[in-house]
This record gives sequence, C-alpha cells and structure tokens, in this order.
Amino acid sequence: MNLFAALQAAWPAHRDDAAIVTDDGLTYTWRDLDRGTAMLANLLGSLHLQGVDDRPPVVAAHVDKSVEALMLYLAALRAGCVYLPLNPAYRASELEHFITDAQPSVLVCRPEDQEWVIPLAAHGGVEHLFTLGQARTGSLLGHAALHSDVHDTVARRGSDLAAILYTSGTTGRSKGAMLTHGNLWSNARTLLQHWDWRQDDCLIHALPIFHIHGLFVAVHCSLLAGTPMRWLQRFDAAQVLAQMQAEAGPPATVFMGVPTMYVRLLAEGGLTPEAAARMRLFISGSAPLLPATGEAFAQRTGHTILERYGMSETGMLCSNPCRPAEGDRRIGSVGRALPGVGVRVVNESGAVLPAEQAGQVEVSGPNVFVGYLGLPDKTAESFTDDGWFRTGDVGRLDADGYLHLVGRAKDLIISGGFNVYPAEVEGLIDRLPDVQESAVVGAPHPDFGEGVVAVVVTHSGQTLDEHGAIAQLKATLAGYKVPKRILTVAELPRNAMGKVQKNLLRAQFGGLFQTEQEAA
Repeated sequence: MNLFAALQAAWPAHRDDAAIVTDDGLTYTWRDLDRGTAMLANLLGSLHLQGVDDRPPVVAAHVDKSVEALMLYLAALRAGCVYLPLNPAYRASELEHFITDAQPSVLVCRPEDQEWVIPLAAHGGVEHLFTLGQARTGSLLGHAALHSDVHDTVARRGSDLAAILYTSGTTGRSKGAMLTHGNLWSNARTLLQHWDWRQDDCLIHALPIFHIHGLFVAVHCSLLAGTPMRWLQRFDAAQVLAQMQAEAGPPATVFMGVPTMYVRLLAEGGLTPEAAARMRLFISGSAPLLPATGEAFAQRTGHTILERYGMSETGMLCSNPCRPAEGDRRIGSVGRALPGVGVRVVNESGAVLPAEQAGQVEVSGPNVFVGYLGLPDKTAESFTDDGWFRTGDVGRLDADGYLHLVGRAKDLIISGGFNVYPAEVEGLIDRLPDVQESAVVGAPHPDFGEGVVAVVVTHSGQTLDEHGAIAQLKATLAGYKVPKRILTVAELPRNAMGKVQKNLLRAQFGGLFQTEQEAA
C-alpha cells in the first residue's frame, strides 16, 4: 500500500478544482499536483537509484517551504523512495551528520546553498544533487520538465519505509525515526475521522514542512480529505487573519499552529469573534500550550483551541475531542488516546499506575515507528518487552482518561531527594500577574543536589519582584518545589518548532548556586 496512492484516491473527481492557493496569488489544481508529482517521480525513476541496507533509496530535501517542495515529498512516495525532510536552517556540520547517517541517493538544496553543500554531498556519497528555490527556481524543476506527466505509482507494502524524521536534537545528536507507509496512513485516517474533517473544509497551512506537524499531520489531512489548502510560505499573524476572512477562493475553516503562533495572533487587534466566524477548528501542538493563552484565545474568538499530543516517532497519539458530544476540550490537557492508540502511565518498575498518579508515558499502536536508523540498541531500549514505546514524557491520566503532560523525564528535578516536575511549577508561575511565560530547570546545588530555578519572561519587559513571587509560590507549593531563584530574561531559547530548549538553560545557569556560594 503506497501512501501516495491512498492520498491520490481521495482527490476530487474534478481535477481542475483548486487544491492549493498560495499567499502570492497562485492557484494549483489537483491536476497540477498529479502532473507535477508524476514528472518529479519519473525524474527520480530515471536515475535508477539504489538503496542502502535493503531499504529504498532516500531523497533528502534541505529547501525552503514551497508547493514544489511539497510535490517533491509526494513524488518521492510515488516513486517508492524514502523522504527525508531537513530544516533549511541547518548549517554544514548539522547537514553533514544527516548525510552521513541517512546516506541519501538524492539531495535537493536551495540554489544559494549549493556552493557549500557540494563538497558535503560528494564526501557523503550522494549520487545526485539538485537545487530548488522558493520561487520555483533551481535545477530540479528543469530536469523534471523533461519527463512525462503520467506515472504509475510504485507498489509498496504498509511495512515499507516511507520517511525518516530526525528528532529535534535538543540534547546530543539527532536520531532518525523510521516511519512506514502504514504508520503514516493509519494516523492520517484516524485524524481525519477524529477531527471530523468535512468536504467543505479548507486548511490555512502556515507551518514549516520539514516537521511532522506541517508535513504529515496538516498535509495528510487535507490531501486525504480532498480539501484545499491556503498556503503561506511562512507564518505571519496578520496574513493568517487575512486568510481567515478572505472572500476570494475557498473559505478557510481550519488552522493548525504551535503555541507561539497563537500568542502572536492574540497580539493582533483584529482577532475578534467576527474574524473567526467562518473558522471551524483551531488545533495546537508541537509544544505545550499555556493555559493563559488558551483562555485568552477563547475569550477573544469564542473558539476553544483543540490541543493534541504527538511525536516524530509516533505521529499523533492523543487529542482533545472535536465534537461536543464526545466531551469537553480541557485546556492544559492533550486529551484522550486516539482510536487504535494505547496510552499508559507506569512507574520506574514498569507497573501501570492508577489515575492521577504521574509516571512515564508509554504508547502503542499502528502509528508507532519501527525504530531509529542505524541504532538497534537505542531502538531496543526504547521499547518495553511487550512492545510499548517509551516516550520519555512524564504525565498522568485523569479519571476520564485525559492525559496531562508533566514534562520530559530528562527534565525531572530531584531536589533533596524529592521529585519536582517542572510543568507543575511552571503552571503556577505562569499565573503570576507579571509573567508571560516560564521555564523551570534544575541546577547543581551544594545542599540539595539540585535546586529549582525558574527562568521567566515578563509582560512588556516589566520587572518581576523575585522575593514577592517566591513568597506567593510558597503559599501553594510544597517547599522543595518552590524555586530558589526566579530569573528574568528577554526570551526563552526555542527550537524551530517552538519548544523551549531547557538544555541551553541548564547550561547557562548550571553554575548559579556555586557562584552564589562563592560570593557569600
């Protein structure tokens, strides 16, 4: 079962209908997608690519977001290749790691990067290098134009590899998560049903397409439903508002974003119930949504954001309900396990914990990846003996089966022998009047092993009364959980998908208590 064939089968019979409308005024029809992916797939087929270690050949894309870049992904599937999307912000040392690890047969880069990419590609044994610019420039499209616009999709089984996604790599080297056609197909089909996708839906696509959120979750839902997308090359809050209200073209009804995007939308004066009147669904993921952001968005628009939970290794795992009859959307929770997905919370010994007790989150289902590329030992230790994937997240299931994430296991702070889960402390700090957002980390402490440190961003650069804030927290938190220091910064370090990079904060403030002791 080739995923491309499954997606294509859902496209409208009227192939001249709009499939993608771009923010620079172009319209791509379903026929354009069919013809464009056929020519690119025929180009890949003409190269007679050879895979490595019994896996299909890998096509790597280190390019900016464009409809043609999306077509390259679909063409790689159509040609039976494995697709490897890469953040175009990666520089030489990072790109060298991915080339060496994944051993792509084809690498597509931006025209302006070609000069420094060529030696990396040659050293890594890449057979073919093409370029693709955001404005339809570069060598790839010129070569593809020489090929037929008709292509018979290469047969693939559900167990065959379809894509490699590298984990965000906030600590150590990124690992390549191997996802099959069946993994991606099962997740797309489940999301389409769970989110009640309709024939008259239209997605505002403002996410990057080198990540699971924008490339798989967003794109697959639209393509599998045969519904159009309004395509933004990059997120711009004012542009998203304009797309929500645009009269020309298909009316927008769905928006998927990361929490930072919702914060920026809230900063727009034009975000009103009237502006969001035609919208059916707002979805957030890739990083925790602050309760204050969710509450403010509901007050401004009348829409409660649907928060969900997923990983590069698994696709989507949990989601708040879409239909009111299925329950409430609970701000601060990522919802219940999706149909066909298993979610459990266990202690250090692997025993399943009862409701409301925090522990390690483990998952199972047809969406869970088959392993890390070239890392059999890491793959083995990531799964339990009975086949459940250890997510590395810490959470609790409430009595209604809603999952509440507490943090990453690696972010756990042990202070004086007691466990401190950062998310619990952050939730209270974020409710302090002057605080916009916070991140809680542990720093080596001479008495307690680790001391709790809160790093905060304040509203409009206001000065936070550190001692007063600590006093307020002492009234609601056990003493060992209360931050020993609350430090104000201009902004928190984030990766490309908006996740706070706590490893950088730990490195920055790792010597805080030692310095204070020396000063004393």
